[in-house]
Amino acid sequence: MSKYKFSWKDLSLNDFKVYFFSLFKAFIPKNKIRSFDELEEFIQMKSAWVSQVTLYGYLKTRMGTRYVLHFENDEFMKSVNLAKWNIYAVALQDLTFYTFSHLKAHFNLKEINRSKEIFLKILDDETSNNMPLEIIDEAKKSFNERIEKINWENYYSDIPFNQSALSLYKWAPIAEDLKILDRKIVLNSVILKWDVIKKEFIERIQF
Repeated sequence: MSKYKFSWKDLSLNDFKVYFFSLFKAFIPKNKIRSFDELEEFIQMKSAWVSQVTLYGYLKTRMGTRYVLHFENDEFMKSVNLAKWNIYAVALQDLTFYTFSHLKAHFNLKEINRSKEIFLKILDDETSNNMPLEIIDEAKKSFNERIEKINWENYYSDIPFNQSALSLYKWAPIAEDLKILDRKIVLNSVILKWDVIKKEFIERIQF
């Protein structure tokens, strides 16, 4: 658990700008992805976008007009921050595996080992953003376990973002009885957001 004290203002500056202005970004021309550095940036930015938009969107939908008031509660803020980082960690894994699997299948990419290098680089960079070290360690462990079993040839076409969808369902600080009722909607909301990212990736990739 992070030792930092959070307030809704912290999130509005660092996270909500991604949520509230995400629609406008759709109209900004996007450069082609031609290098591993550009791929790393894509994986980091889009994983953060999906994580934040789906988490805050779900919280806003469930809490309604009381949404902002909850951000004055320190314990709730800790739960939101914990959820944000845990969901993001899994989203990073899913998108890393998806992009490299797609490149393997469609561009005959040989440098699959770069997938782990990029994933670890992103996690290391996130330490400066106060990503909890215990979540980073768990993400590395989970990544290693998953990469041992992955089939690079077809991962991209075989429900590649199921784990991050389940992560939102698991970590969102919503009462369990309500989450059970919301399960299908929650999972579908994440998959729909990833569909947007998949389409953008296919349009931008030029390896």
